Amino acid sequence: MLGLYKATSLGFLQHWEAQLKLSSPCFWKKVNIVLQVGFIGSLLAYFAQKILCQSCIWKSKPTEKNTERYPGMVKHSLTYKANIGCSTLLLGSHLLIILMLLNGYGTHCKSTMSVLVEEIMQVLSWLISLIAVLNICKARSSKLPWFLRAWWICNFSLSIICTALDIHYILIKKEFPRVADYIDFFGLLASTYLFGISIRGNTGISFVKNGITEPLLSGKTEKKAEGKKDSLYGQASIFQLITFSWLNPLFSVGIKKPLERDDIPDVHMKDSSGFVSRSFDECLNHVKERDGTVNPSIYQAIFLFIRKKAAINAAFAIISAGASYVGPYLIDDFVKFLSDKRQQRLEKGLFLALAFLSSKMVETVAERQWIFGARQLSLRLQAALISHIYKKGLHLSSQSRQSHTSGEIINYMSVDIQRITDLMWYLNIIWMLPIQISLAIYILNMNLGPGSLAGLLATTMVMACNIPITRIQKRFQSKIMETKDERMKATSEVLRNMKTLKLQAWDTKFLHKIESLRKVEYNWLWKSLRLAAISAFIFWGAPTFISIATFGACILIGIPLTAGRVISALATFRMLQDPIFNLPDLLSVIAQAKVSVDRVASYLNEDEIQPDAVVLVPKDESGFEIEIDNGKFSWNLESRSPTLDRIELKVKRGMKVAICGTVGSGKSSMLSCILGEIPKLTGMVKISGTKAYVPQSPWIFSGNVRENILFGNPYNSAKYETTIKACALEKDFELFSSGDLTEIGERGVNMSGGQKQRIQIARAVYQDADIYLLDDPFSAVDAHTGTQLFENCLMGILKDKTILYVTHQVEFLPAADLILVMQNGRVKQGGGFEELLKQNIGFEVLVGAHSQAIESILTVKNSSRTSERPVSDGEVDAEPNSNTGLLNGRHESEHNLSLETTENGERLVQDEEREKGSIRKEVYWSYLTAVKGGALVPIIILAQSLFQVLQIGSNYWMAWAFPPTTGAETVVGLNIIFCVYIILSAGSALCVLVRAMLLTMAGLLTSQKLFMEMLHSVFRAPMAFFDSTPTGRILNRASTDQSVLDLEMAGKLGWCAFSIIRILGTIAVMSQVAWQVFAIFIPVTAICIWYQRYYIPTARELARLAGIQRAPILQHFAESLSGAATIRAFDQEGRFFKGNLSLIDDHSRPWFHNVSAMEWLSFRLNLLSNFVFAFSLALVVSLPEGIINPSIAGLAVTYGLSLNIQQASVIWNMCNAENKMISVERILQYSKLASEAPMVIDECRPPNNWPQIGKICFKKLQIRYAEHLPSVLKDINCTFPGRKKIGVVGRTGSGKSTLIQAIFRIVEPREGTIEIDDVDICKIGLHDLRSRLSIIPQDPTMFEGTVRGNLDPLGHHSDTEIWEALDKCQLGDLMRAKEEKLDSTVVENGENWSVGQRQLVCLGRALLKRSSILVLDEATASVDSATDGVIQKIISREFEDRTVVTIAHRIHTVIDSDLVLVLSEGRVAEYDTPAKLLEREDSLFSKLIKEYALRSRSFHSLAEDQNGGSLDSDKNHRSSGSKAQLISLQTV
Repeated sequence: MLGLYKATSLGFLQHWEAQLKLSSPCFWKKVNIVLQVGFIGSLLAYFAQKILCQSCIWKSKPTEKNTERYPGMVKHSLTYKANIGCSTLLLGSHLLIILMLLNGYGTHCKSTMSVLVEEIMQVLSWLISLIAVLNICKARSSKLPWFLRAWWICNFSLSIICTALDIHYILIKKEFPRVADYIDFFGLLASTYLFGISIRGNTGISFVKNGITEPLLSGKTEKKAEGKKDSLYGQASIFQLITFSWLNPLFSVGIKKPLERDDIPDVHMKDSSGFVSRSFDECLNHVKERDGTVNPSIYQAIFLFIRKKAAINAAFAIISAGASYVGPYLIDDFVKFLSDKRQQRLEKGLFLALAFLSSKMVETVAERQWIFGARQLSLRLQAALISHIYKKGLHLSSQSRQSHTSGEIINYMSVDIQRITDLMWYLNIIWMLPIQISLAIYILNMNLGPGSLAGLLATTMVMACNIPITRIQKRFQSKIMETKDERMKATSEVLRNMKTLKLQAWDTKFLHKIESLRKVEYNWLWKSLRLAAISAFIFWGAPTFISIATFGACILIGIPLTAGRVISALATFRMLQDPIFNLPDLLSVIAQAKVSVDRVASYLNEDEIQPDAVVLVPKDESGFEIEIDNGKFSWNLESRSPTLDRIELKVKRGMKVAICGTVGSGKSSMLSCILGEIPKLTGMVKISGTKAYVPQSPWIFSGNVRENILFGNPYNSAKYETTIKACALEKDFELFSSGDLTEIGERGVNMSGGQKQRIQIARAVYQDADIYLLDDPFSAVDAHTGTQLFENCLMGILKDKTILYVTHQVEFLPAADLILVMQNGRVKQGGGFEELLKQNIGFEVLVGAHSQAIESILTVKNSSRTSERPVSDGEVDAEPNSNTGLLNGRHESEHNLSLETTENGERLVQDEEREKGSIRKEVYWSYLTAVKGGALVPIIILAQSLFQVLQIGSNYWMAWAFPPTTGAETVVGLNIIFCVYIILSAGSALCVLVRAMLLTMAGLLTSQKLFMEMLHSVFRAPMAFFDSTPTGRILNRASTDQSVLDLEMAGKLGWCAFSIIRILGTIAVMSQVAWQVFAIFIPVTAICIWYQRYYIPTARELARLAGIQRAPILQHFAESLSGAATIRAFDQEGRFFKGNLSLIDDHSRPWFHNVSAMEWLSFRLNLLSNFVFAFSLALVVSLPEGIINPSIAGLAVTYGLSLNIQQASVIWNMCNAENKMISVERILQYSKLASEAPMVIDECRPPNNWPQIGKICFKKLQIRYAEHLPSVLKDINCTFPGRKKIGVVGRTGSGKSTLIQAIFRIVEPREGTIEIDDVDICKIGLHDLRSRLSIIPQDPTMFEGTVRGNLDPLGHHSDTEIWEALDKCQLGDLMRAKEEKLDSTVVENGENWSVGQRQLVCLGRALLKRSSILVLDEATASVDSATDGVIQKIISREFEDRTVVTIAHRIHTVIDSDLVLVLSEGRVAEYDTPAKLLEREDSLFSKLIKEYALRSRSFHSLAEDQNGGSLDSDKNHRSSGSKAQLISLQTV
């Protein structure tokens, strides 16, 4: 036992000896001398290097000027002047000390010579420093020299040590501060300022040229866009950076009026998306070159990208952590001073108060700087990652694109990047944690000796609990992200195809699908949040557990406990609570970030378009513009059979090459191989010249019409006018109230199919490219427009260009120099039109089908001259007067929202709605009372209040029970003290568990309820809402805002209440000691409230603008993904990437200034609370002995130490909650949308067999798309008889599709009625109406899933019925060839199916549904003539006894109809049988027939010379009159 005692004593003495050495002033004087010598030595090395480099430059380039110098005038900022002032102050202070030493002034160090040498070295160093600062002006350098920055940083560290030693000696020797101590303190202030300057590195000099001031940024300044304000942050001085007062101009604007986007200044150049994107690129390339890998590690790239800024943040974080423990360290001394005040001088007490205040000030400045720096770093990393995700999206290969849907990639941008950037804030906790724990254990060891080991063990045990919790939480986070991806993918698909869902009455089915996906996500959220609640209980209870273990160990070992030691330990435990509390959050964030980084890395490492797929050859090196040699291509690299095989093609300059073939034969793939879109297996593709591309499905981006046509090229009026004339757009522009400046909605929703097609053809024509690739450009336009486009564009303005065009319209083939007939991915035939007809090996099938179509027209034409088909009055009820002048007149848009810019300036796609002013109380009330009427809220507040009371009670008990000094007896027995403390602490921990579980439950249930309300509201919204609302806005709410509600909102609101309860408890404890503190607390609180009110208007609008500006990034990205092939074809990746960077900056500006504003407020609130704390300390010190209990006073100080944090957290949490509440506000906006008519009206349900006959009656029907828009359909009066075939024809934009939408009530009649089988459709439910009708829409839609799910989404039909439908729609053989049969995969948008095949799937749906009324809206526009003929026969046979309404541009598809309705300008121009309409030469229908026939003239003139059998070899029964009929048709 004695040996153990000696060993312990020896260890203690060694420890004390080490302490004495570190506390020796002479030791630090010697360290200082070494540093001075190092500084002077490095200075000599710097000048030697500079002289050497200068001499080399003079020898090589004697006339070259130093690039770091700036000619002209120099403007000195306050920062530069302060540098000189601080350097002079420090020089003068050390000179003063030398004079005092020479006059016999004593120092703490006994070696006067060491002190004198050290002070002389200091004077010398600061003299050199001052000269260097003055020389900066002369040299006009942009940056501070490295040696100067290094010296200022070292001097700052030494100043802290010297000041700490001064305080130590004052406390130990109980003496009054001396002159040298005050000099050291003021020297610390100057050194702190210079330390800040050295971190920033800027000189504070501005270069003035021609009256314009430019900051010196190494000569690298970016040109600012017009209309944008310069960065306030970039122009700030060091004082403004510390105090955030550079934001004052923005606040002065925000308090006067709601901020608009133009009021917000730019971000600093180093925070701009362009700069950070380039920097991240450099980091990726560095890692790639260093590791020699194709796919560099994104972790290493992020590390390189953030390391400099993160290191500066870490330095501030460590200083903040260190300063926060000065208070607990000094508390024991403070209690001893109060206990023995008579023996102590008042100055010592005031000096203690000053030490407390100084540490809080350092902590405040450092904390605010590291938090701001972390937010700034988050901004930079966010911009860098978003820009790289966007850039990757533009270059993804087709297979990679199919493995990442739009919804998933949008999730990467919105949720994953948010989680990655959140880590930047928590990153600093990694550095702070060991510092905080080490300091805590040191203070505990100093006060409690070996008892601190129990505290260390308890802390380690608590932290060890994190390991299993983190592992489980990481798994939960992965599952949450997976389920969120699935939900967002389904939501994105539904929003994109909402019109199809409404037409087919599938919206309820898909609503339930999203609900079920959300239910899975909800279950994982509940598991994750429940674990987080348990984690909160463990870590809120951790200080209690640690304190019980520590005090218990002290009592067992027999270490005497005094009030001062206990209070110091309690203060330390309270400080330790932060790192312990932050640890689970840190590990959770690391787990989330790890999952998100892996997801983003997986995406960024996906395969891209093959860069060598197409070889660009200079024009003068090749006689061919396109050359494919033995090409073999496949969309699916794993497939055994390639998409294209044995492709040989050589196209000379100026050739016209037509590509035709049946559906799925590889026509579009042929163009894709020339574009380099389809993966090349073997062979060579060469092109010479620029290219332009027109895809089969029109791609229109948001903006105006002119922007879509110019596509980044400069505007040339003559060229532009020629282009729009050739593309038949003049009349359309006349109709638009803003002409070609009319704004286009998302995906061109406010344009008809023909208008979109012609706009993208005009885009290609305006490019003036060498090679044109046109994929079925005439399918969406009528016969007249198609002919005009072919003659004016292909054979007119582009006559000298090389053109490859895919077409199903045989009449456009004869003009081609070369025709390629595709079959099963190979070129089956190639040659001229006449040559291919002679070969008689397949081409004649396509031509024969077209001939039949022409013949059918002619037959009707001839029969109309000899016979008349009587029609009863009930069948035809049209306007008696047909105005033939309507044919060539102005026509309305088919989807007349193109007239969305009206005289009063209203637009279809409005800017996103933004609430202004404070968040309405109704929003808070809606959130709080969403679940159980808000019954859980008071229980949660009660639980937190009980926790606070019990926690204060336990601390109060310990402070009261133990004596202030050693040797005195405790008030009650140690066992009783300890047991009562355990009971109170355990009770407080239990309250935390109740509060955490209830808060989690209430928050998630509220989030779920609001989500379901928004989901149902959006699904029930009318189609006009989706036409005028970009998908990105809805997705932003369903993704980012919903994540806030799921994971953050309840916590933010809860902390508002919790922080108020905490500060009330702190004030209550402090008032026990000195009620006079209220005298200062009340006015300071009033100032805090004033600051909050000054801050809130600006911050609120910044938060709203930041939320709104995020949606355009997602929308632009979604548009770019869908049009990536077009963007690449036009070589526009760079321009679209710049557009993305611009949108990122637009979001960064309000976001950056919002987080900066939060720091502006926090800094000021911290200063005020520090002032209150200092006043309280001074008051306690000044009161006479006996007035207050020293132990309770010490307890009050422990609570006062966190007063600044608590006071700031109240305001900060309130502001943060209000900012987050904007997400609730935005979701509530979409929870109260105007709804469509009811799905089912119970009292007006039609019979089960309705409609039985299928008679459709229109009575005085008028349709408009919005109240401020003119009518699209005007006074329609006609009847479609039941079980008849009705054709609806008219020019592009005449109102055909609007009529169909009216039948399905996609748009509601403004006046008039529509009756089906004598039932007014406006009086029955929408589901009852739409589920009884069938439609094959103009834009074929397929959903991600399986073929079975696409044909029968509702699951009403058997596999046998589905196979039967597939056979009828010509897809049976194709499906049987696939391994998965009906379970074959369909990717997003059906992109692994051709457009024609998608159209056939839509036909299959109609065949399965077998409704009494079938509507065909341009249903065969994307299939070849042969397939079209087969489809028409199938429809005629399968729907023989049904009503079929057909809209078609191919006249022969409606020529066999029983009745034809001709629309023009939204009116009924003609309505009668085809025979009757053709009798009149001046009828509109006759003119349409004539145009269609004339368009085919070149085809027929060639066909005349061929044998009749060559046109249709398998039809020998055709009479010789057929040929004559074909010839006579040309004379029509």
